[in-house]
Amino acid sequence: MKSRERLPLGSIAVYAFTAVFFALFFLLPIWETLGGAFRAPDGSITFVYIIEVFRNPIYLEGLWNSVLMAVFSTALTLAIALPLAFLTDRYLFPGKGLFSALILIPMILPPFVGAIGVKQILGQEGALNALLASLGLLDPATPIDWLGQSRLTGVVVMNALHLYPILYLNLVAALANVDPAMEEAAENLGCTGLRKFRKITLPLIMPGLFAGGTIVFIWAFTELGVPLMFDFQRVTSVQIFSGIKDIGGNPFPFALVAVMLVSTVLLYAASKLAFGRASHAMMAKATSQGGPRALSPLAGWLVTGFFALLTFVAVLPHIGVVLVAFSRDWYGTILPSGWTLDHFSAALGHDLTLPSIQNSLKYASLATLVDLVLGVAIAYVVTRTKLPGRQILDAMAMLPLAVPGLVLAFGYLAMTQPGKWFGFMNPAVDPLLILVIAYSVRRLPYVVRSAAAGFQQTSVTLEEAAHNLGCPPLRTLRKITIPLIAANLTAGALLAFSFAMLEVSDSLILAQKQQDFPITKAIYELYQLLGDGRFIASALGVWAMVFLAVTILGASLILGKKLGAIFRV
Repeated sequence: MKSRERLPLGSIAVYAFTAVFFALFFLLPIWETLGGAFRAPDGSITFVYIIEVFRNPIYLEGLWNSVLMAVFSTALTLAIALPLAFLTDRYLFPGKGLFSALILIPMILPPFVGAIGVKQILGQEGALNALLASLGLLDPATPIDWLGQSRLTGVVVMNALHLYPILYLNLVAALANVDPAMEEAAENLGCTGLRKFRKITLPLIMPGLFAGGTIVFIWAFTELGVPLMFDFQRVTSVQIFSGIKDIGGNPFPFALVAVMLVSTVLLYAASKLAFGRASHAMMAKATSQGGPRALSPLAGWLVTGFFALLTFVAVLPHIGVVLVAFSRDWYGTILPSGWTLDHFSAALGHDLTLPSIQNSLKYASLATLVDLVLGVAIAYVVTRTKLPGRQILDAMAMLPLAVPGLVLAFGYLAMTQPGKWFGFMNPAVDPLLILVIAYSVRRLPYVVRSAAAGFQQTSVTLEEAAHNLGCPPLRTLRKITIPLIAANLTAGALLAFSFAMLEVSDSLILAQKQQDFPITKAIYELYQLLGDGRFIASALGVWAMVFLAVTILGASLILGKKLGAIFRV
């Protein structure tokens, strides 16, 4: 009985610690940003800076481009993911297992690294123009500037090709939970085809669509790396990044971040009211004999071809990066004019890359350790206790998915300036602490969701038996529960670690000295160098691609279809 009395105290301690942690490293960065946007030099409240954002045509154009970037990226992502998810859930076709696995390929490379490959293919002296010239369809003297004519289109395509697996995973999980009896009843009443999908299926999968679509929209709205690589300056995220150098005396980066944050919250709330509140009760799927149906040979191969085409388009950026990494030179030709492995050895031995790999390993490892401890504790309280308000704790842990990484990164930079409470974490001196905190806050939802899934799948009777035998709660957790959910924790830790290794916004903003650069900042800086910079950057991107491919494959094998729940607000 004594052990049962101690459990609520531990749960309350977890709740209190999590609340303090999020107050300091989630709410405070946001508060610092809002304070800089609304605080006049004399300390009074002012709206001048916010109003000026909407008066200044450059800032207004950047905000409008950000909205367009998010809307079009989300729409294109949905156009890719929805048919893929529907075909995967409803039909059997040749190569289904293979293509279901290949769907995850776009996630193994940060989109701003993939932009290197796209620029090599679509640039004025790129592979596409060279191909058209060789076919006599283009005058080599007047090449088409595919990206220069519409940088926004390039950014939208890169975002969609990188983000559609997130929406796909959510839609597959939502479709798997649809009771086939409801669709069969609609068919018996004469509702078939697209009308059945629009009237019956779509409303039933709307929660999953909203969950994945929200992540895609927020990610695209605040994307920093891809616009930087495409030299797309008239977008809010890049304008914020450009203003960081004058953060101490320029209030307009604060105002831009505040406008971006408020816009994100309002757009999220509006879409939640419009699409996210629908909830339809369904019987278990076993009420009818559903399941994927076999297609005719011709239809099956057509679906396979559709999957193959989309997969090829999705991996084009990866192919471009790999070819650049292997090439001696690639200018104005369809394929590289020479091949070499030197860039891969240089990527591991360059005075910029080797320290960056060590730094990323250090930052990501410490952040993952924090996430494991805090994530297991939060998941345990949410799933194993009756503590009032535990659902608020769960929602709190998932909030980092709904707040742009760029906003938090800028907030961390603001709150660690000299003279602030957390000035001792100033990244200009040593970014270790603030980067570990930033990485852990951003990736905590992955571990919480994975651990919660493990707890829900594990019978509580084993823990109750241990308690009845006098085993204290912490020892029960360590000796009984943790070993049983080790696979789920491994999957969550792999995702947290791998995405922290390749984090973009926090790395570009908070790592300011070369000796402190993580991998993504090193790739960005290398690409700016003349000579072999882009080749070494691509080689480092390939190493990162291989690493992330292994970790995501491992996580998908462990979690299966539950992988989609990790990317859900």
